[in-house]
Amino acid sequence: MDSKIVIYHVFTRLFGNTNTNNKPWGTIEENGVGKFADFNKKALAKIKNLGVTHIWYTGIPHHAVINDYTEIGISNDDPDVVKGRAGSPYAVKDYYNVNPDLAKDPSKRLKEFKSLIDRTHKAGMKVIIDIVPNHVARKYEGKTNPKGVSDFGFGDDTSVEYQKDNNFYYIPGTEFKTPEWRDGYVPLGGDVPEFSFSKLKEVPAKWTGNGSRSPQPDMNDWYETVRINYGVRPDGRLDFDMLPNDYGEKDYKEHFNYWVKRVVPSSWRKFRDVALYWLAMGVDGFRYDMAEMVPVEFWSYMNSSIKMNNPNAFIMAEVYNPDLYRTYIHKGKMDYLYDKVDFYDGLKHIMKGYGWSDHLPVVQNGLKDIEHNMLHFLENHDEQRIASPEFVGNAEIGRPAMVVSATISTSPTMIYFGQEVGEPAAEHAGFGSPSRTSIFDYIGVPHHQRWVNDKKFDGGQSTPEEASLRDFYKRLLNFTIGSEALMGDYREIHFYNKEITENYNHRVLSYVRWSENQKLIIVSNFDVNDHFSFDLKIPVDLVKLWKLKEGSYSLNDALYGHDNTLRIENGEGHISINLNPLESFIFELNL
Repeated sequence: MDSKIVIYHVFTRLFGNTNTNNKPWGTIEENGVGKFADFNKKALAKIKNLGVTHIWYTGIPHHAVINDYTEIGISNDDPDVVKGRAGSPYAVKDYYNVNPDLAKDPSKRLKEFKSLIDRTHKAGMKVIIDIVPNHVARKYEGKTNPKGVSDFGFGDDTSVEYQKDNNFYYIPGTEFKTPEWRDGYVPLGGDVPEFSFSKLKEVPAKWTGNGSRSPQPDMNDWYETVRINYGVRPDGRLDFDMLPNDYGEKDYKEHFNYWVKRVVPSSWRKFRDVALYWLAMGVDGFRYDMAEMVPVEFWSYMNSSIKMNNPNAFIMAEVYNPDLYRTYIHKGKMDYLYDKVDFYDGLKHIMKGYGWSDHLPVVQNGLKDIEHNMLHFLENHDEQRIASPEFVGNAEIGRPAMVVSATISTSPTMIYFGQEVGEPAAEHAGFGSPSRTSIFDYIGVPHHQRWVNDKKFDGGQSTPEEASLRDFYKRLLNFTIGSEALMGDYREIHFYNKEITENYNHRVLSYVRWSENQKLIIVSNFDVNDHFSFDLKIPVDLVKLWKLKEGSYSLNDALYGHDNTLRIENGEGHISINLNPLESFIFELNL
């Protein structure tokens, strides 16, 4: 990879919605919904100009919704097995079509999405969509399957709990029952539209998405979904060939050839076909939900098939167990995994005021063999918004963390729409609670809507604070995608300075990044109140490595243009630093 990747993660149905009603559990008519068409030429240009290379459009595959589309042949869903009124994007009902809510003309929804792919490419960005291999909606129904494609569950032997080529696990002799609701929860807040009185009948009951084997799952189970069977028996034994240990060192072509000669479970083939369908449509890559709940052998099969089709396809996944990172990267052929456990969690603690910056270089050091594969983020749809009171209640506190997240490694950077204007996710949407922008209900996103400004996409209603924050993100992200050094070497100088530099402490972090033609010295102050002044030191061996001579070199800050000087005295580098609260410098050395 020649330069940094920056992903704009956008919740598709929320992006262009200008309705500010925000009634809890509101209908599509009451609260509005964004459309594919809202990502017009101007909107896409503004996203691109933020410093973005890839857009991850979330909520594209047709998932269960509470809306009447029977006129175009889509069955209604039972509110008892749909989370929220707009539905969870992770309860996919039809993998060969897209969410009808997102189309101006739902009968032409696939054509409208294809146009969005084309517009995004013309704007100079790549397209990523979700694939959720672990589970599907309880009422899966493919209405526009390509020739020869059958639905998940079609032809399953439902008289047994498990059979290798069944797509689902069954609980013979039982009927699915909805959970017992507690804590005042009522589906749709009690306001159930007449068209959705059709109740789901599931006989026999299936295992639930998170693995519950009860015909009546708990309300905290993923009751709106059913588990996919990948050839894993109920007792954990595997009904497929295992990859030999040395396949972690082999490329995707050898992985592909390994599976060509083997018979794999039906679910493997079905999901491979889904991925190849979307690649043929023009999609450039995928984000996999909860990848570690699916065997790594499947990923070897799936991802090698994708890469044989498009060697440049972009593949990222959720894996939250650090012990599995290398297995899923090397054997599973994943490009990128969320760097949530340790790195994001460490940044979160530092932002909250009790974590020490010392933690981050230790994490980076532990990941140095796979640092390029660890996707960095501060927000996504699963995490609390920085500006929410439940996180830190102030988007400004994200500035130093964002600098560090975006510049400490060669890995991709991801931001979540609205993050760049300090969205706090304060609204009560219906299903779920504030602090995370709702992925389940029709809702407006207020700070973001001010930037959208009645679809002018110009920040015309943004407050000065919001405009300043977006300007910061724009400066930072555009610098990262053009920086050669950020794809080069890394070394922390934090512990060296912590040991010998007066006034330098664990609320500050410093490190260097370099390539043949660019040398960067990065220093950030995570403290909300304290100003730091100190003489930052560059160790003698680094000065020697960079071939710097005695004397002075000018420095220029890539963010806001501040000038400074690096002095080489007795072989050691010195920079006088004055850091305001939450300030960062990315000093570029002028050679």
